[in-house]
Amino acid sequence: MKKLQIFLLAAIILGLSSCQIVGDIFKAGVGVGVFIVVAIIGLIIFLIARIGGGR
Repeated sequence: MKKLQIFLLAAIILGLSSCQIVGDIFKAGVGVGVFIVVAIIGLIIFLIARIGGGR
């Protein structure tokens, strides 16, 4: 019975830490996604200004 309790405790601890890792990866992914969107919008504004300024 003692081994079962230790196993269940270890499984719970590992499960919680893996959820935290997944959450951290998701937060990093959101940050990268926001950066890419801002970079694309900046590139579009730059291209429009370049085309409009050439006339």
